[in-house]
Amino acid sequence: MEERESAGYKHRLVLVNREEATLEGVLHLESFDDQEVVVESELGMMAIRGENLHIRQLNLETGDLAIEGLIKSIDYMEDSGFSGFKGRGKGLLGRLLR
Repeated sequence: MEERESAGYKHRLVLVNREEATLEGVLHLESFDDQEVVVESELGMMAIRGENLHIRQLNLETGDLAIEGLIKSIDYMEDSGFSGFKGRGKGLLGRLLR
């Protein structure tokens, strides 16, 4: 943990009662709907899944994201890939050309 902190990463996830998540260190919002929000963070791709998800705040300049709704899972994608993403994190062109 200290290694990542000393490397200058700013990544923080706060989950309150599975109804509100705030995330620091967001670089890019890949996709979102009422069941899934996929973002690229400073420590890799991640998916937040649930029901009735709404983005309450997004500021890519500061890297802040706030989500409301029933949060059922939070998954990080490792560098080697993660089968749960099925082509996500590649951008629109990458998904079209696979």
